[in-house]
Amino acid sequence: MAVNGKKIAVYVLVVFVMYVIITDPKQAAEYVQIGFQGISDAAKAVGDFFTWLADGAH
Repeated sequence: MAVNGKKIAVYVLVVFVMYVIITDPKQAAEYVQIGFQGISDAAKAVGDFFTWLADGAH
């Protein structure tokens, strides 16, 4: 039963994403850009943290 619910949720998400892309491609592109910028910022923060640790955490 849970597998069916999961499949339905994925299907609904895919349909929603396709709807957003078809109805407003410019806005969809901005969402993708925001997502990648967030991933990039998070990776930089993790890198800065590990650099700080490697330098003796001072």
